[in-house]
Amino acid sequence: MYVCVCAAVTERQLCESSAASADGDFRELCRQLGVAQQCGRCAAAARAIIGPDRQTTCARSPASD
Repeated sequence: MYVCVCAAVTERQLCESSAASADGDFRELCRQLGVAQQCGRCAAAARAIIGPDRQTTCARSPASD
C-alpha cells in the first residue's frame, strides 16, 4: 500500500528502511525516503508504521506491496 503518494513510498519500503536503520529515527527515515516532505498528509501513517511497535506492523505487512 502506498503511504506517501507525493514521494511514491510504500509501506514495504518504510519497513525495509526502518529495519536497515540502526536507530529507526523517524525524521531521518523521512528525509531519506522523501516521506512527509511535501503535503505532510502521510506523516501520521508513516509514524505509525515505523514507530515504537514497528516490528509488529512490519511483520504483518504483505510481501507484495
